[in-house]
Amino acid sequence: MYKNLRVTVVIPCLNEEDGIRKVLSDVPSFVDEIIVVDNGSTDQTAQIARDMSATVITEVHRGYGRAYMSGFSRATGDIIVTLDGDHSYPVDALSYLLEAFLHCGVGFLSASRFPMLTGAAMSFKHKIGNRVLSLIMSVLFLRWVNDSQSGMWVFRRDALSRMRLTCEGMPFSEEIKIEAIINKDIGFREMFINYSQRIGEKKLRPWRDGFHNLTFLFRKRMGI
Repeated sequence: MYKNLRVTVVIPCLNEEDGIRKVLSDVPSFVDEIIVVDNGSTDQTAQIARDMSATVITEVHRGYGRAYMSGFSRATGDIIVTLDGDHSYPVDALSYLLEAFLHCGVGFLSASRFPMLTGAAMSFKHKIGNRVLSLIMSVLFLRWVNDSQSGMWVFRRDALSRMRLTCEGMPFSEEIKIEAIINKDIGFREMFINYSQRIGEKKLRPWRDGFHNLTFLFRKRMGI
């Protein structure tokens, strides 16, 4: 519990046995609930998470958004924090982000990875792709977004009831931010964090995922 608020951490995973142990071991003691969503792993990710006392949900239908929506539906905390299972996001920054979240007075805080302090943490093409997508999202929704693809967020669980979340794939990261931006009852802010090189094999397919993310932005803006 953090300042009388229950905190749930949700972590979607696909074959993250190399990183999930490190992530879970670094989660601070004030976190009340850890939910690991296993999205079809063929390694020991789920078993490692169970051994470390996390609640493991199996989501058989593949998809980044699908995994998150399954995790959110089981969360009981007042505040939800999201992380990746590869230890690229700073688990030790949770208290810093929670304090900033409560101080900002918004319903949704997104952790921005830019400016990138560790060059090896993200390839050049991923950086360029992210900057292009973030710029397009900013123009389409009239709100500057520094990192549209960030997967580390802090938000009030009750904000989910005011969001229209339908994307089951990678663009879910854009969709949840857009919903926070366009819903003035929620409120959106970004806060810088230090992003690190991931542990384990990369899962992103940059050209395919980038194209899907780009087309999603225009479909979302047009309401289709």
